[in-house]
Amino acid sequence: MTPKTKSIPVVDLFAGPGGLCEGFSSILDESGTRRFDVKVSIEKDPVAHRTLMLRSIFRKFSRAEVPDVYYDYVRGAIDRETFLGHPEIRDAAKHAAQEARCAELGKTSVEHVDSWIAGALKGASDWVLIGGPPCQAYSLAGRSRLRPGNREAFEADSRHFLYTEYLRIIQRFEPTVFVMENVKGMLNSRNSGARIFERILADLAKPKPGVSYRIRSFAVDKDELEPEDFVVEADDHGVPQTRHRVFLFGIREDVAARTPSLRTHPGRFVLRKADVKTGMAAALEGLPPLRSRLSQEEDSHQAWLAALREAPDTLKDWRAGLRPMIDRMMRDAAFHATQHSSYGGSFVPGRLAPPDRMPAQLRSWLLDSRLGGTLQHESRRHMRSDLHRYMFAACFALAQKYAPNLRNFPPRLLPDHVNIDADTVPFVDRFRVQLPDDPSSTVVSHIKKDGHYYIHPDPSQCRSLTVREAARLQTFPDNYFFEGGRTEQYGQIGNAVPPLLARKIAKIVYRLITQPRE
Repeated sequence: MTPKTKSIPVVDLFAGPGGLCEGFSSILDESGTRRFDVKVSIEKDPVAHRTLMLRSIFRKFSRAEVPDVYYDYVRGAIDRETFLGHPEIRDAAKHAAQEARCAELGKTSVEHVDSWIAGALKGASDWVLIGGPPCQAYSLAGRSRLRPGNREAFEADSRHFLYTEYLRIIQRFEPTVFVMENVKGMLNSRNSGARIFERILADLAKPKPGVSYRIRSFAVDKDELEPEDFVVEADDHGVPQTRHRVFLFGIREDVAARTPSLRTHPGRFVLRKADVKTGMAAALEGLPPLRSRLSQEEDSHQAWLAALREAPDTLKDWRAGLRPMIDRMMRDAAFHATQHSSYGGSFVPGRLAPPDRMPAQLRSWLLDSRLGGTLQHESRRHMRSDLHRYMFAACFALAQKYAPNLRNFPPRLLPDHVNIDADTVPFVDRFRVQLPDDPSSTVVSHIKKDGHYYIHPDPSQCRSLTVREAARLQTFPDNYFFEGGRTEQYGQIGNAVPPLLARKIAKIVYRLITQPRE
């Protein structure tokens, strides 16, 4: 194989909106050819699949050659049917429809799935399997939600075993390398008393007689690996959020045994940490400031400003020594809020402000001047009482350099059902403001339900994060368009792998596959 002229095929299972696909597809050789070529990506959710297919169309062109009609579509100037039927897009759309498949692994017939993969691989000697089974049954939140009501149903939840669909593809097609991603909670998740992670490792290491895999860590170079060694902390690698996920790096044993550099230079096949971490303010830099909106009452700029001017009154009965400082900060925030008249939209025209503090690597990865504005940057509606909580939390964080929890809140800002005098306050961090100079907290799919965990650090904007801001924290490029309604857009982003991290993992995989073999 000559890497400069032949791309390495990739198959992505449980692809979501395409975070892993984006990272692997982004690596180019000296001639501009993609070093990895996503041949098949499979996603069951029809809305996420539409996103996946749209991005597949985008990748059929070099970045400089993407037709203007793509930008017309994502800016809302034309509808999807017109876009897909456009002469400049039609052929790319046909190819994308063959690549991005809407199917549910475990329910769609194996004959169909296998025919897609076999037809795409065409007997390739080296290829890569990527993806991550749905994580609800492994995540801490998922276990706390699913287990208490019906333990038997939790034990039988098919999502514990969707990795077997991944395993089946390995058994059938024997990829050179596989990359499997999942939540950290899978390390201690149990089913019928047995640790699921141990079972997964054993099955993937020896998927069938005569075929075995050497499973490595991307995070550390060690011979004897503990479960925690498989955790990759995204904020160590330029991603502006504290997203810690399990990644398994499987190399088919015959390939591993014939690759001397795995023995002589094993450190070449782990991720290198960035010198400094990227704070969320640097990642969001340049995006237009927005006002939030009022829910459960008539909204207008003036009504919103009036609600913000009420916020300092909620500090009454709060006996903390910080009160005078926070009071001044909240009044200043309400004053500066007069500058924010727009709540954004599906497309906000206008050039971005210069992102001077954004790291150069992130700037080149995220920005696209051809957009002529910002996609999917629209604030949510919030209850008046929540606006007061958001303003307080943001001012507190600016003053104290840490985010407050409910024990720090003034009495008048506590939710009605919270008994702060109780020994245990459930969800004490229910209202979580993000700190501008630090990576954000993990962007998860819960962001689609409410914005309380993702309060913007600027108290004068007094709102939760927009879809585009969440996408920035996940390192999706600004020209990446998420199909569906806003709730569905948030869900896709929260469930994805950060594309910039996927790119760095892909570089290691490429390095491994192209090493000389004995």
